[in-house]
Parts: sequence; structure tokens; C-alpha cells
Amino acid sequence: MALQFIGVGHTALAPGVLAPSALALAVAVGLDLILGDPVYAWHPIRLVGATLSAFERALRAVGADGYVGGVVLFACLAVVWVVGLSGLVVVSARLHPWAGWAVHVFLLYSLIALGDLLHHVRRIEAGVAADDLPRARAAVSALVGRDTDRMDGAACRRAAVESLSENLVDGFTSPLVWYLVGGLPGIVLFKVVSTMDSMVGFKTPRYLRFGWCGARLDDVMNYVPARLTWVLIGIVAGGVPGGSARKAWRIGLGQHATLPGPNSGWSEAATAGAVQRRLVGPIWNGGRLVTDVWIGDPADPPLATAGDLRCAVRLVTVTGLAAAVVTCALLFAGW
Repeated sequence: MALQFIGVGHTALAPGVLAPSALALAVAVGLDLILGDPVYAWHPIRLVGATLSAFERALRAVGADGYVGGVVLFACLAVVWVVGLSGLVVVSARLHPWAGWAVHVFLLYSLIALGDLLHHVRRIEAGVAADDLPRARAAVSALVGRDTDRMDGAACRRAAVESLSENLVDGFTSPLVWYLVGGLPGIVLFKVVSTMDSMVGFKTPRYLRFGWCGARLDDVMNYVPARLTWVLIGIVAGGVPGGSARKAWRIGLGQHATLPGPNSGWSEAATAGAVQRRLVGPIWNGGRLVTDVWIGDPADPPLATAGDLRCAVRLVTVTGLAAAVVTCALLFAGW
């Protein structure tokens, strides 16, 4: 009975072992927060990226480097990885039900990334706290694509919070939503699209057409999760010391479009409002000032201190945990 409850009974292998499981999700989130992202050569995201590069070379070699080539790239990656990883779980379950469940949990753990984001933020803060700006800037460069040589400690902290709040959606709440909707195949499909967006979804002459499919699919798959995260940040902000639910919702709604893309601004602007500190400010890239826009309430000071950073980390961590709890509750309730 216990095995069938968690979805790995002998009689339900092929959809059961792939179906979303509250227990599997709870274990995977716990592993992610305690251990961070697993580092191993056969990490699914690393393999998806390597496969994408191989398919891209093959498609460009035959002249399929436009919109059609991008669609074919998506179809190939989806077939290889959604079917392949799902098949791995099913085959493991045929060897032993617990083996299938263990593979399911490990893949799920590998495909969510809140713990790793928090680890990167701690590295940045360690450098700033030690008054070691080169160390802090090097840690920032692992998260954001901007010039870091002009950044002081406050700018490093802002970059950490901006990356953490933006990637809360792409790295955690969106994967949870697609796991809830489609089980393990759903989260794998989302990560395939997310990897496409990060590798080919650029507005450059080389990728403007070829990367269009991945970029637009990423917009679609993050659309609802980004707005749900905005709502959840506001709810959590009401219980965080120094937080403001009203500002989180107001700033998120009013300033999300200040940032590029239809989705990334919702969680980042909401976080600025929630912790009552302004984010972004001057950003340099390639030696050129690309923006000097601030987000947040104009009456609030820029995020700058260690206390400001701790407040933002607390907000994002609790928001992520709340999203996981809600997802588990829906699964327990029979979603």
C-alpha cells in the first residue's frame, strides 16, 4: 500500500512512477536545500546542453538555421530527453519499485535549483563581508552577465538579490508548477525549454530566428508561474520582519515591465517592494552603461547592507518553501 501511495506500485509503473508525488517532491526539495545542486558529469541539464550543441551543429550544417531549424531542435530535444529520462525511470521501476522511485527523486532533485542559488548568494556575501571585492565580483560574475569591475559591495549585494529573485521563478517555482501539471515528464520538458532559452534564445543575428522557438516557449511556460510567484511573495512578505505585502504587490504589478521580458520582472520587482529596498541601478556591460533604472518605491533606499541582503534571502527562501508546501498539499489532496 505504501508503494502504491507514492506512485511506484507494480501495477502502475508507466504512469505511476512518472506521476507527481508529494513525498518525492518533499525529499527532493530537502536534498536541494541541504546539499545544493548535485555536481556530476551526467547531470541532466549538462547532458541536455551537450545534446543541444550537437543538434545545433547538425542543423546548421544542412542549412536549417532559421525558424524551422529552431522548431526541429525543440522537437529533437523533447523526444530524446523527455522520452529518454522517463524511460529510465520506468525501466528502473521494472527492476524494483524502490529503484524507480529513487531515480525519480534524484532526477527531480537535479532539476530544481533553489539551494544552489542560495549557495551562490552566500559566496557573494562572504566576499563583501570580508572586504574582498575581487572575490565578491568573481562570485557575482557566476550569476549575471554584466561588468563587475565597477561594482562596490552594495552593487554586489543588489546583483545577488536580483539574480536570486529572478531565478526563483525559472529555477524553482516554474519547475514545481510543471511537475504538478505533468509529473516528471512535465518538469523535464520545462528544463529542456529553459536550457534552449539560455543557450540559443538571444536577439543576435545568429540566433534571432533559430532561437525564437526556445525563447517564446520559455515565455509561455513561465507566464503563469511568474505571476503566481508575485502573489506568493506578497503573501510571504506580510510575515517577514521588515517586509511589506502591499508594496510587494504594488511594485510587482506596476514595475514588472521595467525589466526586459514578459516574466522576469514580476518576482524581481515584487522582491524590491517586499523588502522595501530599491534594486538594479547602474549596470555596465562591455564597458557601456546599459541601464541606470531603479526598481522599487522611489522613497525607499537602495539595497546595500548585510541586513538588507538577509531580509531578501529570508523572503525568497520562505517563498520557495511555501511554493513547495502548496504543491505538496495539492498532491496530497489528490491533484
